[in-house]
Amino acid sequence: MSAGVRMTAPGSAPLLEVEDLTMRFGMVTAAEGETVTLSPGEFVGIVGPNGAGKTTFLNLVTGYLRPQRGRIRFQGRDITGMRPAEIVTLGIGRSFQIPQLFLSLTVLENVLVALAAAEGRTLRPGDPLHRPERARAGLEVLQRFALADDAERPASALPEGGRKLLDIAMAFALRPRLLLMDEPTSGVSAEEKFVVMDTLVPVLRAAGVTAVFVEHDLEVVRRYAGRVLVLDAGRIVADGPPDAVLAPRSEA
Repeated sequence: MSAGVRMTAPGSAPLLEVEDLTMRFGMVTAAEGETVTLSPGEFVGIVGPNGAGKTTFLNLVTGYLRPQRGRIRFQGRDITGMRPAEIVTLGIGRSFQIPQLFLSLTVLENVLVALAAAEGRTLRPGDPLHRPERARAGLEVLQRFALADDAERPASALPEGGRKLLDIAMAFALRPRLLLMDEPTSGVSAEEKFVVMDTLVPVLRAAGVTAVFVEHDLEVVRRYAGRVLVLDAGRIVADGPPDAVLAPRSEA
């Protein structure tokens, strides 16, 4: 089965509902009346030119920005204006264009920090990070993302593709139902980009995680997205299957 096949159950309730989302920075419109609904199990790509508002959309949904107009509902609950830390606890995870890692810690320790956060713990100096159950869970996460062999390496020693996977693995460790990824293959070599995607997509699908990813590489979007949103000047100008949305004229 193609990685882009939707897994939406007929009649299932929406997972995420965005209505009339609007955000401006001075004279720049980053979101203008964006309205979209995501269903459980979808794997959605977001494309558009630089400055189209792709990352702004992720920042609004995850609470890093508060919309000037519009509502955001997750599993029927209004999350508009909630802080990022609150939104994470509800089941929305996030990875970043520049991986947010603890470079001086090992690969495993980075995941253990995320697992501690999932437990609701704020680590303080002297708190034990390597608790046996947590360490076992951390190694399981690393195995899923093909990073187990790097568990004891410092995160700074990972190649860019490995850093991207570790950042997503940390978000996955927070047990999200919805995961938003900002350019998961940016800065990754042509040889690595499909390795990254072929690693993470099956993991998310097997765990039933709905995913949204911003991406400039249309080849990646065609191969892995079941649905594509095209943004331009903060507006959703197209929404549909990759073959219909990413026609040759849209690449000009």
